[in-house]
Amino acid sequence: MQTQQPNNNNIGNNKNKPSKFNPIMWIYFPLLALLMFMWFNGTGVGDPVKTEWYKVKEEMIPQGDVEKILFVTNTHEAEVTIKQDSVKKYKNLFGGREPKVGPHFFFGVSESFNPEQQFEEARASLPADKKFEIVTEKKANYWGILDWIIFPLLLFGLWFFMIRKMTKGIGGGAGGGGGIFNVGKSQARLFDKDNNTKVTFKDVAGLEEAKVEVMEIVDFLRNPKKYTALGGKIPKGALLVGPPGTGKTLLAKAVAGEADVPFFSISGSDFVEMFVGVGASRVRDLFKQAKEKAPCIVFIDEIDAVGRARSKNGGFSSNDERENTLNQLLTEMDGFGTNSGVIILAATNRADILDKALMRAGRFDRQINVDLPELKEREEIFDVHLRKLKLSKDFDKAFLAKQTPGFSGADIANVCNEAALIAARRNKESIEKQDFLDAIDRIIGGLEKRSKIISPEEKRTIAFHEAGHATVSWLLPNANPLLKVTIIPRGRALGAAWYLPEERQITTTEQMMDEMAATMGGRAAEEIINGRISTGALSDLEKITKQAYAMVSYFGMSEKVGHISFYDSQDAGYNFNKPYSEKTAELIDAEAKELINRAHEKAIEVLNANMAGFTELAELLLSREVIFSEDMERIFGPRAKKAGQEETISNEESDNKDN
Repeated sequence: MQTQQPNNNNIGNNKNKPSKFNPIMWIYFPLLALLMFMWFNGTGVGDPVKTEWYKVKEEMIPQGDVEKILFVTNTHEAEVTIKQDSVKKYKNLFGGREPKVGPHFFFGVSESFNPEQQFEEARASLPADKKFEIVTEKKANYWGILDWIIFPLLLFGLWFFMIRKMTKGIGGGAGGGGGIFNVGKSQARLFDKDNNTKVTFKDVAGLEEAKVEVMEIVDFLRNPKKYTALGGKIPKGALLVGPPGTGKTLLAKAVAGEADVPFFSISGSDFVEMFVGVGASRVRDLFKQAKEKAPCIVFIDEIDAVGRARSKNGGFSSNDERENTLNQLLTEMDGFGTNSGVIILAATNRADILDKALMRAGRFDRQINVDLPELKEREEIFDVHLRKLKLSKDFDKAFLAKQTPGFSGADIANVCNEAALIAARRNKESIEKQDFLDAIDRIIGGLEKRSKIISPEEKRTIAFHEAGHATVSWLLPNANPLLKVTIIPRGRALGAAWYLPEERQITTTEQMMDEMAATMGGRAAEEIINGRISTGALSDLEKITKQAYAMVSYFGMSEKVGHISFYDSQDAGYNFNKPYSEKTAELIDAEAKELINRAHEKAIEVLNANMAGFTELAELLLSREVIFSEDMERIFGPRAKKAGQEETISNEESDNKDN
């Protein structure tokens, strides 16, 4: 059963958490500093613009803009520095900027060029205030040599950095499997003595039978001689099967917390990848790691993602990559090789679609059913979730278990959390019973919509519709007992009725017919009061139509169709043909329609026979908007009970449900 779970997302990750300062940064920082130095001192803001000697001689020098000409003898190039107050004249040549650092221009000359003669002649023609400086020197081209060293190093460093990132996976890929070079590696999380989970069987309420079977596996790993001395062998695999939210994954976490052996946890979807052969490779890698850690437990959550039954038609609705992954999983679990000491736990809520080869003895030897909790189990689950809540004095926990039939462990956790939020919203110092009742209503029916615009005529129709449901369900002994009726809109519904269904394993024909009659009570009430019908019974009609067809074609409750069931529990979704003839289909349609008509006539009969109470109930709904079971008992008297039926709600509990 699902209970509050500690956050284990970061368990065991502290050791693998990367340090804040990576040693490789000692390489990148000097390279970055060197690039900045080259930018600002060699090839950065002061990069000279190429020009020609004749432009310098005929345009720049005569205007007195030149401050200095530096001639480099070994490269036969000259660098021209412009006076700072003249730079703005050449702004357009520098891309609209005014560089403050020279040289500003450079030009190349041939080997026959005589710099001393040419420069002196140009300077001699200028007045004294416009003369420029002439410098001749020889430069060593260190940057040219460094270009062949630095930039290859930068490219190599960038390549190394990218490869390292891809190997580890973007963001440090889970389990080292997120990178392109580790794409075939298993992404399973390992829990062992150093980073074990803190969930134990004490945190798992209910599920006593399931815990016994799972604990036997844990006990075998702790003390194998106890079983092998008698010649026994531990099952190779155990499959946890049950509806969503019943605690399958939590039970596996408890196994990891209780066992003193390594525990690998992985989801079925982690095997699925767009690359061909990756899924099978990850399966091989997972079992390779498991063999090295044996004895150990491998847990595969939502195994139906990879274990779905293989298609018989290879060219239609098939997935070769997923099937290859499944084939590899079958081989690893019970193939030619041996996996001694490796036990597989798996969880799914779709056991009916799993491949038969995966379910056979020798692979998953045991199927452990994790069903919805019963009354006693719900009390235990509430005890776990209510530990951290601040409750009012004399709070009745057993009352909550009675109000939540059909709720899973996850639903109960949601009820407790929602009740705490409602109490906080109302500025209460503790959580009261009414907060839990409102939370249950919120989860089942949705949020109240008192602002929805409803005309008086529509409201009256809704009131009589809901009163029809309540009247018929109260007066028919095999229908589910009523708990509460409201005409306040919730979610998409304009009105709603709450029932407390019996916790039974089988249902008789009489019970199903009475429930159908109660469902038709709303439509029957509209016909009697208004003389016409509306669209308000859509959900009721959908419900009874499915129920009627199930009675005829699944449960064999029709005399004309006979004791035949067309339900296929092994249907994997590939059967597109009806398992019966067209004549039988017409008979099924006629019989389903007959059952619905009988339920409709029964509802009209009950309402006509109790018109006074039915009308009084509808008027009470119009005035109060909400009524409870004690109002029904006051109007119609105590509800007739079947022999041996347990009372599901006491009068003392009902006294607290006033409007």
